[in-house]
Amino acid sequence: MSNDPRPDLPTETDLDELCNRLASVAVARGLSVSTAESLTAGNIAAHLGKAPDAGSWFSGGIVAYNREVKRSVLHVPKGPVVSEESARAMADSTATLLGTTLTLAVTGEAGPQTQEDVTPGTVWFGIVDHGSVHAEKQVFSGEPEDILAATIEHGIKLLVRYASTDAASISRGVPSCQRTSTAEDRRL
Repeated sequence: MSNDPRPDLPTETDLDELCNRLASVAVARGLSVSTAESLTAGNIAAHLGKAPDAGSWFSGGIVAYNREVKRSVLHVPKGPVVSEESARAMADSTATLLGTTLTLAVTGEAGPQTQEDVTPGTVWFGIVDHGSVHAEKQVFSGEPEDILAATIEHGIKLLVRYASTDAASISRGVPSCQRTSTAEDRRL
């Protein structure tokens, strides 16, 4: 039996190595990390929990797959749940609930059928970094498993990037961005 949450997902990066990097930076900088996951159903938290010293920097995660759970627990506003507003609310609520300095939230559609009027592969990431809320949209291509794998990989890379970067330098950038991602440009 494998220790990987979804060992069959086709990632291009060694997720354990990314999580090890996050662990080192989080411990060195005294960060506390949490996640709020919908599309990824706890897979990001499962990877983080396997990293070294996870108990000292990873506070935990909330899996909110159902839209009513997103609304009642994570204060997602009425309207589409695959949206910038939802990703921001999920991240902010989780950071508050778990008292963490760095939080990642993920909400999206892997397809092939969608529940909302968005293209399959559309994923919104919310990040809270020391109280500043950021959001990023990615559109991944491929089968649902490819989209899930790309989402997990990109989410962990975002955590590494924010943990490794001075919060002020990120805040000077555009607070929200939209970008389409292909397999070739999913490198950290």
